[in-house]
Amino acid sequence: MKFDTLAVHAGQSPDPATGAIMTPVYLTSTYVQEAPEKHKGFDYSRSAHPTRLALEGNLSALEGGRFGVCFASGVAAISAVIQTLSPGDHVICGRDVYGGTYRLFKRHFERFGIRFSFVESSNADQVEKAFLPETKFVWIETPSNPLLRITDIQAVCRLAGRRGAKVAVDNTFASPALQNPLALGAHAVVHSTTKYLGGHSDVIGGCVVTNDETLHERLRFVQNSLGAVPGPMDCFLVLRGTKTLSLRMKRHCENAAALAERLSKHPDVASVNYPGLPGHPGREVARSQMSGYGGMISFELKGGIERAMKMVSRTEVFSLAESLGGVESLVSHPASMTHGSIPREERLQSGLSDGLIRLSVGIEDAGDLARDLEAAIAASR
Repeated sequence: MKFDTLAVHAGQSPDPATGAIMTPVYLTSTYVQEAPEKHKGFDYSRSAHPTRLALEGNLSALEGGRFGVCFASGVAAISAVIQTLSPGDHVICGRDVYGGTYRLFKRHFERFGIRFSFVESSNADQVEKAFLPETKFVWIETPSNPLLRITDIQAVCRLAGRRGAKVAVDNTFASPALQNPLALGAHAVVHSTTKYLGGHSDVIGGCVVTNDETLHERLRFVQNSLGAVPGPMDCFLVLRGTKTLSLRMKRHCENAAALAERLSKHPDVASVNYPGLPGHPGREVARSQMSGYGGMISFELKGGIERAMKMVSRTEVFSLAESLGGVESLVSHPASMTHGSIPREERLQSGLSDGLIRLSVGIEDAGDLARDLEAAIAASR
């Protein structure tokens, strides 16, 4: 079946008891067993839950994977992947990543003996030089957060494959509607389902999809042992969101492309990061591995951080808030919000300036969004 059909139906079927077409929200913590160790596939909801099982089937189908494992948040999903490693193992990570990912790796997992090297993952030479005998994973975001850099997934997978390492791709910015890393050789795909998959800013969740049965078994062990699982209503909301994912992503892409072009021509804008723009250094790679350029933009105004702080506080249609991927448009200041946990000198080294502004472009009228940004830019002078 094609993607749009899978989005509506994969992992789901009418409720056999009632014929309800929507997956039921099973509000139960435990299940009656016919005899010890004899049950209908469910014994305790931390271990397995029917609404969660439907979501895992849906997301694995959308990513073209065999196995899906859902978690209580995107960070919990990231954590689960790293918790399949052991002290002494090494991970190569893209330098431009979500601040919560950096914080988790540097301030939590390094305390337990897992080492991390941060490199520019869009530069294959940097990735290659970072490999150690102990390297077990390469972790990349593409497009990256917040600089929208593009990493060649197939190239990184070839490098990792020659050294026996696995590749995990955080696909949150693209969503499976635009990019399928497993088909490009990745071993694991990670999502914050809070974002485009849920799509309505009303749920927190995460997932990992893989074709690797051994990795899947280890992720299931982590999921059950640590218990960072989403509740049944959370799973239902993400299932509702994926049904319209393809439709929404088309509008996100259309609006973002129009705004990026308009911003790139604005006399007060110093630079724009959007992979669909002709001058973007990763445009050709993005075109080869994505079916659209996404709904995220970052840019800088002439005037630096003082002007940026004024501008993000003066929009009316764009709301000043963290997160992304909802139907409504959001504006944020990464240095003080989503990436504030990264030390300033390291942010600057990766190219994340104090004045960078990030946009999550929603599905509103593109003209209204453009007028709102232009009015806020003018008010920041």
